[in-house]
Amino acid sequence: MAQETPSQTQTPTEADHAAAGVTTTSATGDLTDAPPPNPTPAAKIPSRPRKLRKLSNDDSDGKSPQTDGAVEVSKSSATAKSAKNKIVPHQPKPVMRILARSLSCEGELDIAIRHLRNADPLLIPLIEIYHRPTFDSFLPPFLALTKSILYQQLAYKAGTSIYTRFISLCGGEPGVIPDVVLALTPQQLRQIGVSARKASYLHDLARKYQNGILSDSSIVEMDDKSLFTMLTMVNGIGSWSVHMFMIFSLHRPDVLPINDLGIRKGVQFLYGLEELPRPSQMELLCEKWRPYRSVASWYMWRLAETKGAPCSTGAVAAAGTSLQLQYHEQQHHQIQQQQQQQQQQQQFLDPINGILNLGACGWGQ
Repeated sequence: MAQETPSQTQTPTEADHAAAGVTTTSATGDLTDAPPPNPTPAAKIPSRPRKLRKLSNDDSDGKSPQTDGAVEVSKSSATAKSAKNKIVPHQPKPVMRILARSLSCEGELDIAIRHLRNADPLLIPLIEIYHRPTFDSFLPPFLALTKSILYQQLAYKAGTSIYTRFISLCGGEPGVIPDVVLALTPQQLRQIGVSARKASYLHDLARKYQNGILSDSSIVEMDDKSLFTMLTMVNGIGSWSVHMFMIFSLHRPDVLPINDLGIRKGVQFLYGLEELPRPSQMELLCEKWRPYRSVASWYMWRLAETKGAPCSTGAVAAAGTSLQLQYHEQQHHQIQQQQQQQQQQQQFLDPINGILNLGACGWGQ
């Protein structure tokens, strides 16, 4: 069927009326019914495509809709049936979020301990037995990070000795600034016991400060996630070191060092687990402690120490003077208990040994 151009005038003819089934008047004036048109091949008729409504999974019940009302009824019934068979995961009720402040803020530690008592009753005996943690020491971030690097993988006594010599080399703690640290050569650091690798770590930290990538002010203002990302960019500072820094230097309230062996041991003892929890399990096990997981971690260290898993040297060094004193007090107390037990055992064994010796003499005779 040829398409007409807009310039052509379209005049209806008898053939057009007949094709449309319209009654026309013949030349004699009689009314005649136009014969029905012969069916034209479908291929020659430009048919308008029928609109089909796509059925969703909720609608498809094996029946084709006939009317709009039937469609709505079918859709609602199918939706109800689908909702009935669908497994919906349990949605916990919304809980009021606690906005935790720095643990060095006045009264915040009391709020944290009260929250942990209510959130996890298993922590109550630990809270009552052990001394309250203190978060009152503060070192400038650059100095604290430098100290963390120096204490890595060292016994506490050896780390303290090297740190003291390093401070003296810098002219005291106020002299530990990026420019001074960069001026120290690897040979100078080697002479005070700092390995070549640690010297490169110290220089990398100082360069990032000097280049403006890091600063004491930006570190204090960053949120936990951003801080973790930025600090792990420094060579020699991993996730564990960042967590220690965030807890004991910045007093961040909700830090969980999932890779710390002492904390994992404490969680194992607290919940009576047969095996040491993997780092991937720690988040789930300790979720209830939010937003004060830093304080709960402190109690996990204490519990691990009591059970014979001593606190890591790096954690003690990062904790500052207060935790160091508490740590050494607990060690001293444990040594005294062991000495008393040994004395009691010796007093008990002396009479038995005397009897055995007498018996041995009698047998010898």
